[in-house]
Amino acid sequence: MNRGAFLDRDGTINVDSGYVAAPDQLEFTPGAVDAIRTLNRRGYRIAVITNQAGIARGYHTESDVEAFHAELSRQLALTGAHIDRFYYCPHHTEGTEDIYAIRCDCRKPGDALYRLAISELDLDPTRSIAVGDKPADLIPALDLGAKGVLIVPQSHVDHPSAEERPFQRAENLYLAVERLLE
Repeated sequence: MNRGAFLDRDGTINVDSGYVAAPDQLEFTPGAVDAIRTLNRRGYRIAVITNQAGIARGYHTESDVEAFHAELSRQLALTGAHIDRFYYCPHHTEGTEDIYAIRCDCRKPGDALYRLAISELDLDPTRSIAVGDKPADLIPALDLGAKGVLIVPQSHVDHPSAEERPFQRAENLYLAVERLLE
């Protein structure tokens, strides 16, 4: 079984400016590309697991999200980095698109997408890591046996909010990966 890295997308890999889905909105967070390349070189299979409620809310389509992922992959490839697979949840109970306005197990903190990644990428969750900018990004992976780090503002690394306190913390993806690989 492979080591895996479960990475959140918005706010972790790319700047989260609110319901990001157009390829021209892609802006990597500081250190994200280097972090992904480091994981690739260390033999980690990378699964991006992301909630994409903008689909349920009618802001964009699944095709838009897939085009964004294609652009993200293209730009990473230019630097010698890659993501093995993208998994996204298009659902939200408050959605305006009936087909997506449902309660599901794939929306984080549900673990359905993590379990799917484990199966499809042949991952050993106990040898895997997770990084995200919300506790819901980490909870499913930690429950399955992975180690995780929460991305927080620099001022919260040493002085976390009550919600952040249970988690290891770092201010960006690169520092989180560095901490997890120590």
